[in-house]
Amino acid sequence: MITRRDEQKKSIREYMRGGREYVKQTALSRELPEHARLFSVLTLIPGASIGYHVHENETELFYFIDGCGRVQDDDQFYDVNAGDSMATFSGHGHAVENTGDHDLVILAVIVSD
Repeated sequence: MITRRDEQKKSIREYMRGGREYVKQTALSRELPEHARLFSVLTLIPGASIGYHVHENETELFYFIDGCGRVQDDDQFYDVNAGDSMATFSGHGHAVENTGDHDLVILAVIVSD
């Protein structure tokens, strides 16, 4: 199944998971397989963040496409840049913030365990 660019649903998520500002979300596929909940590009404007949250019975994968930021992985903090990736497994939590002066663009996938 092909989902053309003009068919990809775009939305704005304000204060995502208790974070700052807003996140632009582009759903990349019209349909997902049973065990997938998310396949999207997340764009965080400068100063925006996604608040800390824990994943239960699912894994979230991030691939940082552009920009720079800082992530919280459980109780550890790391700077991230384009080309880095992150996996948050069931029972673990994370947060992400844009620390740069242009958009932080992330490919995000959530699959159930």
